[in-house]
Amino acid sequence: MPITPTKTIWKNGSFVPFEKASIHVLSHVVHYGSSWFEGIRCYETEQGTAIFRLHDHMRRLHQSLKVYRTQLPFSVDELSEAAVDLVRRNKLRQCYIRPFALRGFGDMGVYGLRCPVEVYIAAWEWGAYLGDDAASNGVDVCISSWDRISPNSMPSMAKAGGNYMNSQLVKMEAVENGYAEGICLDAYGNISEGSGENVFVVVNNELITPPAASSLLPGITRDTVIALAEELGVTVREQNIPRAMLYSCDEMFLTGTAVEITPVKSVDRIAVGRGKVGNVTRALQQAFHRITVNGEDPYGWLTPVRKTGSK
Repeated sequence: MPITPTKTIWKNGSFVPFEKASIHVLSHVVHYGSSWFEGIRCYETEQGTAIFRLHDHMRRLHQSLKVYRTQLPFSVDELSEAAVDLVRRNKLRQCYIRPFALRGFGDMGVYGLRCPVEVYIAAWEWGAYLGDDAASNGVDVCISSWDRISPNSMPSMAKAGGNYMNSQLVKMEAVENGYAEGICLDAYGNISEGSGENVFVVVNNELITPPAASSLLPGITRDTVIALAEELGVTVREQNIPRAMLYSCDEMFLTGTAVEITPVKSVDRIAVGRGKVGNVTRALQQAFHRITVNGEDPYGWLTPVRKTGSK
């Protein structure tokens, strides 16, 4: 999806013009993939513009760097305040926010701990990740021929840029073969996640999702769905999901900041359930929309950006 340039980007504590937010070609990240990032949605709710689970995302960014023996030079609160200010300065009513950290120009070589850590936050308008009708009609997915990275090779619980080379292979294969997304298996042949989404299935009105041990990134939208399901009285279980369960389940959907809650209508051209959005999936979408569209926020997940009606 193309990015529409905005006025400014936050860089290392200051705001710089969009076109000036650059890095050196010899930065460590260019050669060794040493970056960490988050994806955050900002919604124009009926109560005003608000960022969804902002502090949770910034906390996870800190945790991702910690796995790689690195510290962010800005606190969760400082990064959160910067994100709110960025949305205001760019006069965005709804957008996608991308905070990220990288190892910059310094030493060359795999060992990067002496390289400076640079931190950026960008924001831009971004629509539905898997298509405008994905949320209402569902998408077609396939089981990827590429397995998910194993837990003792690269830490999937860190949202690190290098991990997404694996995701790129999965996504390219799926799209080039006519699917919206690919689903990875873990090292043991169980369902892990999509190229950038967590997986849920519904079997006998119970909601099932793979555990963190299945080499997945425990998503914040995944956590949101679990909380909403429990509020709706839907039983939630984290357990290993064999591949065959995707062909026989009653419902299936993907979750993530970009995809939100996107139903899956077929896997490897086999219809999921009746090939339509199921009742549990629809109920969860409606509960999610009450927060992100209506602005109802009993969980304290929304960070207001501006008051209703302000310019």
